[in-house]
Formats: sequence, structure tokens, C-alpha cells
Amino acid sequence: MTIYEKYGLFIDGKWTAGSEEIEVRSPTTERKLGVSSAASRKDTRTAIDAAERALSPLRKMGGFARADAMHRIADLIQAHAEEAARIISAETGKPLAQSRREWGLACDQFRWYAEEARRIYGRTVESRVPGGKYEIAKEPVGIVGAFTAWNFPAVLAARKIAPAMAAGCPVILRPSSQTPGSVMILADCIRAAELPRGSVGLVVGKTDETYGPLMADARVRKVSLTGSTRVGQKMLRDAAQTVKKVSMELGGNAPFIIYEDADLELALDMAVPAKFANCGQVCVSPDRFFIHESRHDAFVEGFVDRASRITLGDGLDETTMMGPLISSSRLEEIDGVIREAVFDGASIAFGGKRAAGFNEGHFYEPTVLTDVKDEMRVFAEENFGPVAAISPFREEDEVISRANATEMGLAAYAFTKSPTCAGRAISALKSGMVGINTCALAASEAPFGGTGFSGLGREGGPEGIEGHLETKLAHIAF
Repeated sequence: MTIYEKYGLFIDGKWTAGSEEIEVRSPTTERKLGVSSAASRKDTRTAIDAAERALSPLRKMGGFARADAMHRIADLIQAHAEEAARIISAETGKPLAQSRREWGLACDQFRWYAEEARRIYGRTVESRVPGGKYEIAKEPVGIVGAFTAWNFPAVLAARKIAPAMAAGCPVILRPSSQTPGSVMILADCIRAAELPRGSVGLVVGKTDETYGPLMADARVRKVSLTGSTRVGQKMLRDAAQTVKKVSMELGGNAPFIIYEDADLELALDMAVPAKFANCGQVCVSPDRFFIHESRHDAFVEGFVDRASRITLGDGLDETTMMGPLISSSRLEEIDGVIREAVFDGASIAFGGKRAAGFNEGHFYEPTVLTDVKDEMRVFAEENFGPVAAISPFREEDEVISRANATEMGLAAYAFTKSPTCAGRAISALKSGMVGINTCALAASEAPFGGTGFSGLGREGGPEGIEGHLETKLAHIAF
């Protein structure tokens, strides 16, 4: 029995077989991992009905009782760490070390928001009416529909479920059909914590059968997406029909700036793992490398040296440092972007082709491009693959202008020894998040999200729970 047959859909507090089926395949071997239950429109509506019944009991639990339940969930998540990590690696292809870290980050979301559940504060304000006062309270927004991507199946799900649960909102999760396994384990941890039935639902399935009913139903009061800008634009249009609250984390095209005074070894130690994590399929992955002309050649040499030592292979092999791309279509897209850049004048400093020695799987070499122009697609668009595109710059104003020449604004990175230069970069870069001498941006306690075409709202930190709350005012005068 595979994990998909063991679980299925999670609706009304129990596991159930779906009306449909979806095949899950390995990006490493291209073979079938198993067959997952998939929801019909009726299944999705049943999940919404169950969530509606959970609204009152989940709210009546209160923040302290929800916090206790969330800590129990976190304990169970920890207990399933190795099983879940192996499922993540099997479904996504990412190395086990990265999968273990992801599962740990998913657990941390529940720990963090368990404590935030105890801190949903209102306030009292004196009224202008003699003897009167304003009472401002925070209430759960209602049922939440959550949609997650395949590249971080566990932590993206946790980012959406944990703040919703802390706020007292039932949540129905629709994960990617390519990677449902780890989310099933997560849902079973939630089941064992004995929350009110319907507090969390899991529906895997086709867009028309899952997304359609969730977006059309007026009882779903908020939707949250991690996905592409194209899907986000559609969600905004669809959410308008029933005036739902919307938060979304979409694509990125992160600049990585090396100033003249930067610690080059530190920058390289940060840049290479960040670029090639999950085979470059990370929304905050640095895509556009802007290197001061005085440091350009040394940076390229160091980057190539480190990239050449990356071991490709099955993510379930402990020695693997980079796994495959998620699909053959993603591989073809990456190869096409690189071929196009070379045709337009870019140079391949390393890689640039499908990895040799693999008879199966979607493996592509870690790739380093130089002589890249800003108008090239590899620079102008998020490449979402193992491609580092490098270009020199001379002046600070020039590099800021070039870094900001994108509709995206998720993450940006800058390396300098000057606090003054760092302050100018933070202020000038059009990005929701900026890393100075570090690429570490995602943490439970910190708001994660972007500007422009990179999304709306934030996940993580106190800001992550705010999107699941409504503000109610009472003016009391006696």
C-alpha cells in the first residue's frame, strides 16, 4: 500500500477515498510513485460544508486551547520527520537534507503560530461621547481556501494552515497534484490532535473540481495562493465575484548585487547554495547576478568552481547535492532559455546542457552564464531553474536602476561591508524582502512576501495572522 492509498482526501475530520484518481510520478525516475485520490466538485463542496460546521466550535475553543492543539500537532510533525522528508524527496527530487529542513520549517510554523494564537489583541479607545468608549476586537474572517505549489509542499501548506488555525478559521487546502504525499502526513498529524471536525480539509484534484467550487462559494471568505503570477491574476478576478480577502505569494526575479567592497568568499558561499537549492526552483532564488566590474572575473571563477563540485543525483541518496527539475516541460523550458541567451550573445561559463549519465529523470547541469544583457529572457524573466546569469556593473545608481527594472518584487540581495551602502540598497530596491550579506529570508517569525507582480499580503510573523482576522468596532455609551 502506498501513502496515497493509506490516506486520500481529508474531509470532515476523516480520511476518505476520492471520486477521481491522479497519478503521481517521480521527477527522478519518471516512474509512477502511486495513485492519489482526487476530489470531485461534490467532494470539495462537502469539505466546505464541513468547514462551515466547524466555524463556531473552532472559534469557541479560544486562542489558548487552539495553541495547545497546535503544539500537539507540532509534536506529531516532529515524530514523522524522516518519513515525511523521504516523501518530499521522492515527489520533488530535492536532496534529503533540504527535505528534512523543509519539514522542520513546517513544524516551526505551528510552534510560532501556537503562541500567536494567545496574542490576538484588541484595544479600547476613549470616545468623544461623555462616558463612552470604543472597543476594537479581532475576529476570524471565516473559511479559508488555500492553494499551494509543488516546490515546497510541506512548508507552504503549514504557512497557510497554521495562521488560519491560530486565528480560528477553518481551512481547506488544495495542494499541487504533483506532490500530495507530505501534505497527507501533515493532515494526519492535524487529525490526531482532535480539533473540531472540519477545521482542516484536504482536497487534491483538478482545477475545475477543487479551485472552481472554492472560489465560487461565498462561504469561503479568504483565499491564499502560492503560485504563478498568471494564476494569481485569475484568482483576483475570481475572488472579486464573492468579495473574498486575498493573499498571494507569486513569482520572483531576484537581483543579487556584489558591491566593490563585498566579502567575495562570503558572497560565493551564500550565492551558490541559494541559486541551486531545489534545482533553482525557488521563488526567492537569486536569478540576476550584478557584480561590480572590479570583482566580476573573480566572482565568476569562484562561482564556477563551486558549481562544478555539485553532485547531481537521486534526492534520496545522502550524497546528492542537487536533484532533477520537476518535469520534462520545465527541463525543455530551461534548455530553451539558455539556447536563446547563447544565440543572443551570452557565454556559457559552466554547464548549459542536460546532465550526462542519466538515462531517466529531468536532470540539468548547474549552469553559469556570462555576457548576459538585461533584455535577454534569462535576465528579464524568472527562470526558475539552475541558471545563474551574471553581468557586470560600474556605478551604484546604475545597478539599482537595473535591479528594479522588473515587474516582480519578491526578494533582493546585496553584499557590502558598508552599513551606509547597505542602507541605501534597502531603501532603493523595489522588493518586499532584502537580504544584506545573507540569503536567509524565510522564517516563521518574519513576514514573507513581495510587491508588484510578486503578490499581496504576507505570510509569517504577526503579519501572517492579520490576513485571517476582521476588525470589529463597538461604540459603547451609557
